[in-house]
Amino acid sequence: MDAPDPGFGGQEKREEQRLVLLLRPAKVICRSGEYLCILRDVASRGARLRLFHPLPAQALMVLELGNGDRYDIEKMWERGDQAGFVFAQAAAVEHLIEERSRYRKRQVRARLTLDARLTAGGCDYPAVLRNISQQGGSLECEAPLALEQRVSLTARGLPQLDGKVRWRKGRGVGLVFEQTFKLDQLARLLFELQPFPPAISDDPQDAIFKRALKG
Repeated sequence: MDAPDPGFGGQEKREEQRLVLLLRPAKVICRSGEYLCILRDVASRGARLRLFHPLPAQALMVLELGNGDRYDIEKMWERGDQAGFVFAQAAAVEHLIEERSRYRKRQVRARLTLDARLTAGGCDYPAVLRNISQQGGSLECEAPLALEQRVSLTARGLPQLDGKVRWRKGRGVGLVFEQTFKLDQLARLLFELQPFPPAISDDPQDAIFKRALKG
Protein backbone atom coordinates (compact mmCIF):
# COMPACT_ATOMS: atom_id res chain seq x y z
CA MET A 1 0.00 0.00 0.00
CA ASP A 2 1.10 3.52 -0.68
CA ALA A 3 1.78 5.95 2.13
CA PRO A 4 -1.08 8.36 2.93
CA ASP A 5 -1.19 11.51 0.82
CA PRO A 6 -3.08 14.82 1.09
CA GLY A 7 -6.06 13.38 -0.80
CA PHE A 8 -7.48 13.94 -4.25
CA GLY A 9 -8.10 17.63 -3.81
CA GLY A 10 -5.26 18.56 -1.48
CA GLN A 11 -7.07 17.80 1.79
CA GLU A 12 -8.16 14.52 3.37
CA LYS A 13 -11.88 13.79 2.94
CA ARG A 14 -12.63 11.14 5.52
CA GLU A 15 -16.29 10.93 4.55
CA GLU A 16 -15.32 9.45 1.16
CA GLN A 17 -14.36 5.79 1.12
CA ARG A 18 -11.22 5.28 -0.98
CA LEU A 19 -10.83 2.14 -3.01
CA VAL A 20 -7.56 0.80 -4.37
CA LEU A 21 -7.68 -0.36 -7.98
CA LEU A 22 -4.34 -1.84 -8.99
CA LEU A 23 -3.11 -2.20 -12.57
CA ARG A 24 -6.21 -0.74 -14.28
CA PRO A 25 -4.87 0.73 -17.55
CA ALA A 26 -6.46 4.01 -18.61
CA LYS A 27 -5.52 7.21 -20.39
CA VAL A 28 -5.89 10.94 -19.89
CA ILE A 29 -6.78 13.07 -22.87
CA CYS A 30 -5.62 16.66 -23.24
CA ARG A 31 -5.61 19.18 -26.05
CA SER A 32 -2.05 18.07 -26.82
CA GLY A 33 -2.84 14.36 -27.16
CA GLU A 34 -3.41 11.20 -25.16
CA TYR A 35 -1.33 9.78 -22.31
CA LEU A 36 -1.41 6.24 -20.91
CA CYS A 37 -1.56 5.73 -17.15
CA ILE A 38 -2.88 3.39 -14.46
CA LEU A 39 -6.02 4.09 -12.45
CA ARG A 40 -5.21 3.59 -8.76
CA ASP A 41 -7.32 4.95 -5.87
CA VAL A 42 -10.83 6.09 -6.73
CA ALA A 43 -13.78 7.65 -4.89
CA SER A 44 -17.00 9.27 -6.00
CA ARG A 45 -15.35 12.70 -6.17
CA GLY A 46 -11.87 11.91 -7.40
CA ALA A 47 -9.13 9.51 -8.42
CA ARG A 48 -5.42 9.00 -8.21
CA LEU A 49 -3.41 7.93 -11.24
CA ARG A 50 -0.01 6.36 -11.56
CA LEU A 51 1.99 8.13 -14.28
CA PHE A 52 4.88 7.08 -16.49
CA HIS A 53 5.98 10.65 -17.26
CA PRO A 54 5.02 14.23 -16.34
CA LEU A 55 1.62 15.38 -17.54
CA PRO A 56 1.01 18.64 -19.45
CA ALA A 57 0.62 21.75 -17.32
CA GLN A 58 -3.05 22.21 -18.15
CA ALA A 59 -5.44 21.23 -15.36
CA LEU A 60 -8.59 20.23 -17.26
CA MET A 61 -8.43 16.77 -18.81
CA VAL A 62 -10.57 13.74 -19.61
CA LEU A 63 -10.05 10.28 -18.12
CA GLU A 64 -10.93 7.41 -20.46
CA LEU A 65 -11.19 3.80 -19.30
CA GLY A 66 -10.64 0.67 -21.34
CA ASN A 67 -14.37 0.34 -22.04
CA GLY A 68 -14.52 3.83 -23.55
CA ASP A 69 -16.22 5.57 -20.60
CA ARG A 70 -15.04 9.14 -20.15
CA TYR A 71 -14.95 11.39 -17.09
CA ASP A 72 -14.18 15.11 -17.02
CA ILE A 73 -11.40 15.61 -14.45
CA GLU A 74 -9.30 18.43 -13.03
CA LYS A 75 -5.75 17.89 -11.82
CA MET A 76 -5.21 19.04 -8.24
CA TRP A 77 -1.67 17.81 -7.61
CA GLU A 78 1.17 15.89 -9.22
CA ARG A 79 4.16 14.44 -7.39
CA GLY A 80 6.61 12.08 -9.06
CA ASP A 81 4.69 9.23 -10.66
CA GLN A 82 1.40 10.05 -8.91
CA ALA A 83 -1.31 12.62 -9.64
CA GLY A 84 -4.62 13.43 -7.94
CA PHE A 85 -7.76 14.52 -9.79
CA VAL A 86 -11.31 15.51 -8.92
CA PHE A 87 -14.26 14.62 -11.12
CA ALA A 88 -16.32 17.46 -12.58
CA GLN A 89 -19.37 15.41 -11.56
CA ALA A 90 -19.57 12.69 -8.93
CA ALA A 91 -18.87 9.25 -10.40
CA ALA A 92 -20.52 5.92 -9.60
CA VAL A 93 -17.71 4.05 -7.85
CA GLU A 94 -19.28 0.65 -8.52
CA HIS A 95 -19.36 1.37 -12.24
CA LEU A 96 -15.72 2.42 -12.21
CA ILE A 97 -14.73 -0.79 -10.45
CA GLU A 98 -16.68 -3.13 -12.71
CA GLU A 99 -15.84 -1.23 -15.92
CA ARG A 100 -18.86 -2.65 -17.71
CA SER A 101 -19.07 -2.50 -21.49
CA ARG A 102 -21.36 -3.64 -24.30
CA TYR A 103 -18.25 -4.64 -26.21
CA ARG A 104 -15.56 -7.23 -25.59
CA LYS A 105 -12.80 -5.92 -23.38
CA ARG A 106 -9.76 -4.62 -25.22
CA GLN A 107 -6.58 -2.83 -24.32
CA VAL A 108 -6.48 0.94 -24.01
CA ARG A 109 -5.64 2.55 -27.33
CA ALA A 110 -3.99 5.91 -27.83
CA ARG A 111 -5.06 7.92 -30.84
CA LEU A 112 -2.41 9.69 -32.85
CA THR A 113 -1.54 10.91 -36.33
CA LEU A 114 1.88 9.61 -37.33
CA ASP A 115 3.36 9.17 -40.80
CA ALA A 116 4.65 5.64 -41.28
CA ARG A 117 5.86 3.14 -43.86
CA LEU A 118 4.29 -0.26 -44.31
CA THR A 119 6.33 -3.05 -45.89
CA ALA A 120 4.41 -5.98 -47.37
CA GLY A 121 5.39 -8.53 -50.01
CA GLY A 122 8.74 -6.81 -50.59
CA CYS A 123 7.13 -3.41 -51.37
CA ASP A 124 6.92 -0.23 -49.29
CA TYR A 125 3.74 1.84 -48.97
CA PRO A 126 3.12 5.19 -47.26
CA ALA A 127 0.76 4.94 -44.31
CA VAL A 128 -0.63 6.99 -41.43
CA LEU A 129 -0.80 5.35 -38.00
CA ARG A 130 -4.09 6.34 -36.35
CA ASN A 131 -4.03 4.50 -33.04
CA ILE A 132 -1.85 2.08 -31.13
CA SER A 133 -2.14 -0.24 -28.14
CA GLN A 134 0.19 -2.71 -26.47
CA GLN A 135 -0.80 -5.43 -28.92
CA GLY A 136 -1.72 -3.73 -32.17
CA GLY A 137 -2.79 -0.63 -34.04
CA SER A 138 -4.77 0.71 -36.94
CA LEU A 139 -3.60 2.74 -39.90
CA GLU A 140 -4.62 4.14 -43.25
CA CYS A 141 -2.85 2.71 -46.28
CA GLU A 142 -3.50 1.94 -49.96
CA ALA A 143 -1.47 -1.30 -49.90
CA PRO A 144 -3.20 -4.39 -51.41
CA LEU A 145 -3.20 -6.51 -48.27
CA ALA A 146 -4.73 -9.86 -47.41
CA LEU A 147 -6.01 -10.95 -44.01
CA GLU A 148 -3.28 -12.60 -41.91
CA GLN A 149 -0.59 -11.25 -44.26
CA ARG A 150 2.71 -10.53 -42.52
CA VAL A 151 3.83 -6.90 -42.64
CA SER A 152 6.33 -4.53 -41.03
CA LEU A 153 5.58 -1.00 -39.89
CA THR A 154 8.16 1.72 -39.28
CA ALA A 155 7.48 5.21 -37.93
CA ARG A 156 9.41 8.00 -36.26
CA GLY A 157 9.91 7.37 -32.56
CA LEU A 158 8.75 3.75 -32.63
CA PRO A 159 10.70 0.50 -33.04
CA GLN A 160 10.05 -1.59 -36.14
CA LEU A 161 6.73 -3.34 -35.61
CA ASP A 162 6.22 -6.73 -37.25
CA GLY A 163 2.74 -8.18 -37.33
CA LYS A 164 -0.22 -9.54 -39.24
CA VAL A 165 -3.22 -7.92 -40.90
CA ARG A 166 -6.22 -8.54 -38.65
CA TRP A 167 -8.87 -6.60 -40.62
CA ARG A 168 -9.37 -4.38 -43.67
CA LYS A 169 -12.05 -1.75 -44.31
CA GLY A 170 -11.51 0.62 -47.21
CA ARG A 171 -8.17 2.32 -46.59
CA GLY A 172 -8.27 1.24 -42.95
CA VAL A 173 -6.02 -1.59 -41.79
CA GLY A 174 -5.87 -3.26 -38.39
CA LEU A 175 -2.65 -4.92 -37.26
CA VAL A 176 -1.79 -7.29 -34.45
CA PHE A 177 1.87 -7.10 -33.41
CA GLU A 178 4.10 -10.13 -33.00
CA GLN A 179 5.90 -8.54 -30.05
CA THR A 180 3.81 -6.59 -27.58
CA PHE A 181 4.69 -3.43 -25.65
CA LYS A 182 4.81 -3.13 -21.90
CA LEU A 183 2.42 -0.40 -20.79
CA ASP A 184 5.14 1.83 -19.36
CA GLN A 185 7.28 1.39 -22.49
CA LEU A 186 4.46 2.42 -24.82
CA ALA A 187 3.47 5.32 -22.55
CA ARG A 188 6.98 6.80 -22.64
CA LEU A 189 7.31 6.33 -26.40
CA LEU A 190 4.02 8.15 -26.98
CA PHE A 191 5.01 10.93 -24.56
CA GLU A 192 8.11 11.65 -26.64
CA LEU A 193 5.95 11.93 -29.78
CA GLN A 194 3.59 14.55 -28.35
CA PRO A 195 2.03 16.95 -28.98
CA PHE A 196 -0.53 15.83 -31.53
CA PRO A 197 -3.48 17.84 -32.88
CA PRO A 198 -6.31 18.40 -30.39
CA ALA A 199 -7.85 15.02 -29.66
CA ILE A 200 -11.40 15.90 -28.61
CA SER A 201 -11.62 19.69 -28.18
CA ASP A 202 -14.33 19.89 -30.87
CA ASP A 203 -16.42 17.06 -29.41
CA PRO A 204 -19.64 18.52 -27.89
CA GLN A 205 -19.74 15.54 -25.50
CA ASP A 206 -16.64 16.90 -23.74
CA ALA A 207 -17.89 20.17 -22.33
CA ILE A 208 -14.85 20.60 -20.10
CA PHE A 209 -12.79 21.47 -23.16
CA LYS A 210 -15.30 24.15 -24.15
CA ARG A 211 -14.90 25.69 -20.71
CA ALA A 212 -11.11 25.46 -20.97
CA LEU A 213 -11.03 27.16 -24.36
CA LYS A 214 -13.20 30.00 -23.01
CA GLY A 215 -10.68 30.47 -20.18
